[in-house]
Amino acid sequence: MRFTALATDYDGTIAHDGALEDHTAAALGRLKGSGRKLIMVTGRELDELIAVCPQLGLFDLVVAENGALLYDPSTAAVTAIAPPPSEAFVERLIERGVGPISVGRSIVATWEPHETVVLEVIREMGLELQIIFNKGAVMILPANVNKATGLVFALDKLEMAADAVVGVGDAENDHAFLAMCGCSAAVDNAIPALKETANVVLARARGAGVADLCDAMIADDLAGLLSLEQKKRGTTNAV
Repeated sequence: MRFTALATDYDGTIAHDGALEDHTAAALGRLKGSGRKLIMVTGRELDELIAVCPQLGLFDLVVAENGALLYDPSTAAVTAIAPPPSEAFVERLIERGVGPISVGRSIVATWEPHETVVLEVIREMGLELQIIFNKGAVMILPANVNKATGLVFALDKLEMAADAVVGVGDAENDHAFLAMCGCSAAVDNAIPALKETANVVLARARGAGVADLCDAMIADDLAGLLSLEQKKRGTTNAV
């Protein structure tokens, strides 16, 4: 078995309108039953994720807040990977009219077009923060914290290598973690830039596409799917 884990984004990838549908959960369950690990890598805040995803127990580990937090569903243990946000920073954003605004254990999130004001406040306050985009969402995190750094933390805990992981996503903030995986996949509804860099572009959107990916991993460790992708692109480059 070459690929022993699936690392997947949540919203827009396995979730549709914020919910993990039964057919997708069943496919993930089949994959886990094959002896593979499941890792969720999401920009969602943990409390919100727990509320919207009752099937969270399917996952061996959850990287939340775009890499800032690690959650173990089997024990409910939470590990902070990044520091909490500055209260003064949040207050300044509110004073400058940024809203709606959401504050997690490390992440601060709002929506476009507030990124211009957010960047101004970061500069004014001399903070070492970065802005990460996610299909209209504007996420503010400590510098050098992203889904890839969170996945590294999770893989270290699972004692797994990144080249044994298949990653799948749909948006701008998924580039970092997909790039480190042994095989990267984009669902059909993914942004064009992600499709261009992924090893595999799935034929169906969201959970249906991920279900196909799970079944392909179980069937032949992605050999057939990768072969089809190479023929489609007119290349023989192996993953």
